[in-house]
Amino acid sequence: MNDLSKDVNHQATSTSEEERDVTELTVSAENARERIDKYITESWEEDISRSQVQLWISGGHVTVNGAPVKANYKLSEGDVVSIVVPEAEVTDLIPENIPLDVVYEDSDVIVINKPRGMVVHPAAGHPSGTLVNALMYHCKDLSGINGEIRPGIVHRIDKDTSGLIMVAKNDASHASLAAQLKEHSVTRRYIAVVHGNLSHDKGTVDAPIGRDPHDRKLYTVTEKNSKKSVTHFTVMERFGDCTLLELQLETGRTHQIRVHMKFIGHPLVGDPIYGRSKGTAMNGQALHAAVLGFIHPTTGEYKEFSRPIPEDMEDVLFTLRSR
Repeated sequence: MNDLSKDVNHQATSTSEEERDVTELTVSAENARERIDKYITESWEEDISRSQVQLWISGGHVTVNGAPVKANYKLSEGDVVSIVVPEAEVTDLIPENIPLDVVYEDSDVIVINKPRGMVVHPAAGHPSGTLVNALMYHCKDLSGINGEIRPGIVHRIDKDTSGLIMVAKNDASHASLAAQLKEHSVTRRYIAVVHGNLSHDKGTVDAPIGRDPHDRKLYTVTEKNSKKSVTHFTVMERFGDCTLLELQLETGRTHQIRVHMKFIGHPLVGDPIYGRSKGTAMNGQALHAAVLGFIHPTTGEYKEFSRPIPEDMEDVLFTLRSR
């Protein structure tokens, strides 16, 4: 098993309450002399344009070592770049009566079994029909920590990944759940079908993930502007040219399982970006967030929930077993 790990030389941290939208990046030696707008664009975990970063800089939302700078500022090793993301202005974000598979709900948290194809929160190209739109209709209140676009959203799963996601209904619960995610104490187990026959029954992929330098919308295993990423896997069933896996996340990077499986030569079945989508009946990758466990923010009780794989993944497995 390939094992690629490193100590990441830049850190991104977000805090809640008064400083909830502050992100700090510490510049490593490899990024010295780089323009600050380019550095932020490539370091940002979510997809963002360089022009948007330049607007943040010109608007005074970016400082280096506490002082404002211009977009062409050349970084030095050890510089601390602070970004205060301005509140997003959202229009026409309205509650929508979209059915939800509610697994658990109380006054602090709600756990949803998200269907494949549903976007978690509004974004460019997806202004409506999202989980957030549905939650706004279903719930009287949601945490405001993540702003208007992502009320209550503590973590995400990809549009074409199905399964369990927890949502905070107040700020105290949001802070608690976010802290558990940061400490890697939340249980997150996935079921996936991958191409090929893995050589080990169990293993760990420890490989840092960052933006793909050739396509900023994608992620890849890289040592440049990356974050430590760890995925554990266990083989559940073998089909010769495909394998059924259970995967447990130790970290939670964007596209982590999809990138790690591609990295070790076993991309997800049906993955239109990192794998091979042809030849499957699925509309998206064969990946399901099957188990979710966390400490309840108020009671302190450990709660764990599970949901079986959806019908389209069952159909894939039926075909593989019937050959």
